[in-house]
Formats: sequence, C-alpha cells, structure tokens
Amino acid sequence: MPATQPKVGFVSLGCPKALVDSERILTQLRVEGYDLVGSYEAADVVVVNTCGFIDSAVQESLDTIGEALAENGKVIVTGCLGKRPEKIREVHPDVLAISGPQDYASVMEAVHTALPPAHDPFVDLLPDYGIKLTPKHFAYLKISEGCNHRCSFCIIPSMRGDLVSRPVDEVLREAEKLVRGGVRELLVVSQDTSAYGVDLRYVQRMWGNRFYATRMKALCEGLAELGVWTRLHYVYPYPHVDEVIELMTRRHPDGTPHLLPYLDIPFQHASPRILKLMKRPGAVDKTLERIQRWRAECPDLTVRSTFIVGFPGETEAEFEELLDFLEEAQLDRVGAFAYSPVEGASANALPDPVPDEVKQERLARFMALQAQISADRLERKIGTVQRVLVDTIDGDLAYARSMADAPEIDGIVQIQDGFEAGLKPGQFAQVHILGSDEHDLYGCVELPDDADDYLPV
Repeated sequence: MPATQPKVGFVSLGCPKALVDSERILTQLRVEGYDLVGSYEAADVVVVNTCGFIDSAVQESLDTIGEALAENGKVIVTGCLGKRPEKIREVHPDVLAISGPQDYASVMEAVHTALPPAHDPFVDLLPDYGIKLTPKHFAYLKISEGCNHRCSFCIIPSMRGDLVSRPVDEVLREAEKLVRGGVRELLVVSQDTSAYGVDLRYVQRMWGNRFYATRMKALCEGLAELGVWTRLHYVYPYPHVDEVIELMTRRHPDGTPHLLPYLDIPFQHASPRILKLMKRPGAVDKTLERIQRWRAECPDLTVRSTFIVGFPGETEAEFEELLDFLEEAQLDRVGAFAYSPVEGASANALPDPVPDEVKQERLARFMALQAQISADRLERKIGTVQRVLVDTIDGDLAYARSMADAPEIDGIVQIQDGFEAGLKPGQFAQVHILGSDEHDLYGCVELPDDADDYLPV
C-alpha cells in the first residue's frame, strides 16, 4: 500500500456483542483501503467503540475518549454510550461525531468526513470472514441485536432496541466462512439467545442442501454440521432450551460434540420477590428442577451464571435464599456484581436501597461460597483426561481451555509440559488432569490431538 494510506486507530470496549460491531467496522475500513494502526500517535483519526451499561463502564469509555483526544485530537465515538451523546459532549465537546451501537453507516460517514479514503477499494484483498479482534482459533458469532425484556436494572433495550434476529442462513454462512478461515470454536452471543427468531416468526431459510428454521435449536443443528466447538451464551431458561441438551450428548466421529455441553444462563437472583422487582422470570423451583434434568440427560454439562447482590430492597433473608440456591444448584461457573444504579434504569426508583457496605459484605459471602463450590466441582476432574483447545504458550507452559471454559470469563487448563509437547495456539490436545484450585485445572499432555494441524500464532 502507498505510504500516504489514511490511518485509523481503533479502540473496542465492552461486551462480545460490541466486539462483533468493532469487527464489522474494521472490516469495512479495511475494505475501503484504510490502514489500521495500533497507536494514537500513528493514527490520522481514532474511533472509540464505547460501553455504557454500568457506571464503571461509562467512566472507562469517557476516560478512553479523553485519552484519545489528548494523544490524537481527532476522535469518533460509537457504541452503547453513543445513545447518550449529551453525556459524552458534556465531558468531551470536541469529539468529531457520535453514533449508537450497530450504526456502521454513521461511523463510516464520520470517517469519510474526517479522513477521505485514498484509493480504489477493489484493489485490497481480505479474508472473506473480515477482520477479527479475537485469536484466529475462536470467534464470536452474533445472532441477533436488541432485547424484548425490560429488566429493571438494565438499559440495553434503550440503547440497542428490541430484538432483531439475523436470518439463520446469514448466520450459518458467516459461521462457515469463519471455520474455513481457521476458527475452531464459535461462541454464540446475543442479548437473549433463547428468543432467537421469535421476531421473524421462525422463518425457514435454505443453507446447504436443506431448510433451517430461524430458531435456536435449528441454528445449533446447522452449526453442528461445521464440526467445531460451538458454545451458547446468554441463554434464558425457557422450556425449549431442553431441546438443545440432546445435541450436547451427540459426538462427531472425532469426538467433537455437536454442541458444547455448556450453558451460560443469567439467573440474576433466587428470591421470587427480588426477581419480580428485577422483572425477571421467578420460578426458582422449576429452574432447579430443570438444571437437575439437564444434568441427568447430559452429565458433562457445565452451567455458568451471573447474579446481582444488594438489589434495592434485598433483605438478609432474601440474600440467604440466594445462598441456599447456590448450595442446591451447584453451578460450575458463577460471576456476581454488587448492584449499582445505572442512569436511566427503572430500578433506581425502587425503595430501600441496600447500603454499600452491606452490598460488599454480601458479595464477599456470595463469592466465598461459590469459590468452595467451584473448587469441589473442579477437584472431581482430577485424574480425568480433558480435551482442551490451546490459547497461548508462555515459557514451558501452555494455557488452554476445556469444554467447560469460555474465553476470558471462565477458568483455564494450565498444561505443565505444553512447550515440551510441542503444542501450538489453536491446537486441540488431550490433557491428564493432575490438580485444581477454585478456578483452574492443571495437567500434562496425554496426547496431542492434531499435532500436524495447528494454527500458527
């Protein structure tokens, strides 16, 4: 490319769905001939994809915008915080343009205004799956945008709108391109994966040699045809989730499951009254029964969830209900947050806010209990052989993930002899588990899975 190629710096903040938005913007920038650079100083203009969900994320976004302005001076803002432009302008009035999430056209228009493209876009060659911000061997697959729920603590619908599902053939074609490009793990993301396709009335579309309905089970059946790890995130525990459990019990001839036995379900709480205040499903007994039934059908199933402690009005007795739920459910992976008011959330108006010191004390008790549950469940895996996907090599060690571990949010499998065994990022391996703690597993290579077929760094 010529030395005069216009240069764009890019900062991506927030959740995997925002990451997918960033990937699409970056792909379009690259298609149009822009050079992507890794520093403020080298860039002619900087794009910041923001998060605006909780106070800490808002502050991080504002700080990042300020840093980009100080170091570069020309900044375009997009993403969830962009739905509140007045908040951005109040702190940073000099940003060039502001747009909301998924508004790719506005971002490109702002880039064109600040930095016109310098060449014919048809001369640039890109992989057909576009530019990825994740390692080559895994990718997030966003199947829908927006959400039909109105949880009282959340403002996502006001930022991203109601549910808009992508047609199933479009999703499957994207997944096929990713796998063709070397991806070995697809992470399905949305605001509510269980509701996929309801807005499209589950319309059938052709992919390959058959029709698929635009709904969660059919999508998973199609993804299973690709023969890679497929992991579901943000699944609400609706009854029809039962339908995908059977896919988790099937295996391809090489041992790859049709669908990873892993469900990420945001339970949020276990007190029926608090769940009602949150405007969340509140049938806790049915949820426990469903988890038990899933595990009976699929013993390898990993269930992860997130919870909020210290929600307005939460009594000590209701917090104890939550701890009792943890004890009974024995969830494998759990994250928790102390409630913090989000600007624009209806929960802010609820009476009886929990004092900050009580929130933090409850959070500590919650995490201590879950740490013990997690440690006990991981200890049961000592002596087993786990199939893992290698993420990185560091010195003598390889860091990998099992079927039970999503990137960045769950644990790792530390392989003591990973370098000696010749493992590479993107390679599968069989690992004999020798030890564990409350989060991670430790072991040695039992057998490299595809020693001559790995993805280079």
